[in-house]
Amino acid sequence: MRAEIQSVVSDIEKSLTLLRQRMDHETAAHRLEEFNARTEDPNLWNDPEAAQKLMRERQMLVDAIETEKTIAQELSDNVELIELGEMEDDAEVVAEAETALKALKERAAQKEIEALLDGEADGNDTFLEINAGAGGTESCDWASMLARMYVRWAEKHGYKVELQSESAGDEAGIKSAAYKISGPNAYGWLKSESGVHRLVRISPFDSSARRHTSFSSVWVYPVVDDNIEIEVNPSDIRLDTYRSSGAGGQHVNTTDSAVRITHIPTGIVVTSSEKSQHQNRDIAMKALKSRLYQMELDRRNAAINEAHENKGDAGWGNQIRSYVLQPYQMVKDLRTSVETSDTQGVLDGDLDKFMAATLAQGMSGKARGEGADA
Repeated sequence: MRAEIQSVVSDIEKSLTLLRQRMDHETAAHRLEEFNARTEDPNLWNDPEAAQKLMRERQMLVDAIETEKTIAQELSDNVELIELGEMEDDAEVVAEAETALKALKERAAQKEIEALLDGEADGNDTFLEINAGAGGTESCDWASMLARMYVRWAEKHGYKVELQSESAGDEAGIKSAAYKISGPNAYGWLKSESGVHRLVRISPFDSSARRHTSFSSVWVYPVVDDNIEIEVNPSDIRLDTYRSSGAGGQHVNTTDSAVRITHIPTGIVVTSSEKSQHQNRDIAMKALKSRLYQMELDRRNAAINEAHENKGDAGWGNQIRSYVLQPYQMVKDLRTSVETSDTQGVLDGDLDKFMAATLAQGMSGKARGEGADA
């Protein structure tokens, strides 16, 4: 077997090892038997919420077992085909099996990453907010670049993207924007993007073509499921209506129907600027509940990014990732040290390697930057 294919086989085996660890392979069959026995209880659905939780947990275990079995079987089958093809000097069989193994490696790596998405809200849809920070017009332009980057990333993954609100910059870009991104594990993937993002480039707004540093912050929090109870005291909120100041096109709102809700105890502010004031109130209240839920998650899970009131200013010392376009090309995550020279690819939404490394770091306590460009 060629050294390249031996390396592919080794990578698949590493992915299988992690998948087995994540589902506790030694006890998986016994736990599935217990789940099956509990689902046969005639009183199960007397408590619909508990029953639904049980069925979700059972299905997650079934999926994990089937994924591990399928990958292990395909690995074994293709290794045998290669060995057989080499014995019989059948280059076509060997080539087909090698191609299948390379595809299996990619699939196994994806399943390995997905296995890390088992947090309480990882499977939920998510809200994503972007705010320009220190740097004036430069940062407003940088905020709009970040918005485009995340929309591109979401679209590549088949997620639905809805613009909730937007505030235009005075000269260019945006001061802020809020999106709802819907799809499997949307929050689980994007939660690692919360923090300050730093851009270094030759300013298109500087007639002397000097290099500028800009900052914008990103904040990600899960959409709250219908079965999660979040109580909001009406006396704790202030509701204001205003006219949207969107950047133009279909998002311009010419009436005072946009809604801003301020949660007085925490200082959280959420907005929505769709056409209907009633719709905006509903959207903003859901966003507020999601923010409050996120704060509760943060209190219980220190691995999740710092909570809203502690996340710091969008400026020096708080950044999680640097995007350098001049004097060289480099995007580097400061938490995991994953980096790439393909800056345009990143700005076009190629973020998976950064997200995967942060997820893996959260599980293992150490950075994992395989596959990143030097």
